Amino acid sequence: MEPDGQTALFSTQNGIIAIEGPVKLQIMELLYETAQSFDDIVKHTGKAKSTISVHLKDLKASNLLEEHVDPDDRRKKTYVMCSQYTACSQKPVFDHYRKNLEEFTTSFDSEGGLLRSMFRTVQSGFHANGFNQTPIMENIGQDIGMKIAETFTSTYIEGLFEEVTDYWQKNEMGKLTVRSYDPLIINIKDSFICEGTKNIGQTLCSFNEGILQGIILNKMNLQCNIVETECCGTGHGHCLFVMQ
Repeated sequence: MEPDGQTALFSTQNGIIAIEGPVKLQIMELLYETAQSFDDIVKHTGKAKSTISVHLKDLKASNLLEEHVDPDDRRKKTYVMCSQYTACSQKPVFDHYRKNLEEFTTSFDSEGGLLRSMFRTVQSGFHANGFNQTPIMENIGQDIGMKIAETFTSTYIEGLFEEVTDYWQKNEMGKLTVRSYDPLIINIKDSFICEGTKNIGQTLCSFNEGILQGIILNKMNLQCNIVETECCGTGHGHCLFVMQ
C-alpha cells in the first residue's frame, strides 16, 4: 500500500471511506502489511501515545480496523486492518487517455480488439481524473484468477503454467512465457491491458498481477505477491512479473 496522493479509499462493510490525514494513512499502511501492537504503531509513526490513541479510535469507529485486547493483560492491544484498500488519488495523466480515445475514430479488426481498447480507455480514464484504481483492479483480478484456476488440473507450478500459457493465448490476452520458476518470473508481450502504451512512468497491469496471484492461490494454496516490475507504461516493450 503506497498511496501516491493525499487521499486513500478503503472498502468497509458500510461502504467506501476516504482517509486523508498523513498519520492515519501511515497507520493504515502499517496495518496493511501485518497486525501491529499499540506500542509498535507509536514507535513506527514517532507520534505521541495520546495522538495515536485518538487516530486509532477514529479508524476503529469507521470500521477500518479492529482492536484486539490481550486476555492476559488488558493493557496490551493489537490492531488489525478489517477493511480493503481500494484506490488512492494521484496526479492526473491525460495523454494516455487522449491516445486511447483516438483509437475509436477508426474501425477495429475484431470484436476482441474493440473490447481491449475499451478496457484500456476505461483504465486510463481513471488516471486522467486523478484516480489510481490499482489496488481494486488487483483485488478483482485475484477473484477472477481464483475462478479461472478451477478450469485447470495441474497443482505443480510447471504444469500449471503450461495451462496458464495456453489460456492466455487462447483468449488473446497476450503472449505469456515463464522466464524462471525459481524465482517465478513471467513475461507477457502484447498484453491486452497495455499493448501500444507509451511511457507514462508507471506500471499498468495490476489486474494481471491479481489474476496470477489468484491462480497460484487456488491451485497451490500459496498466498503470494506478484509484482509487475516492467511494463509498456514504463517504457518497456513487454510486461515482467516477479513473485516476491
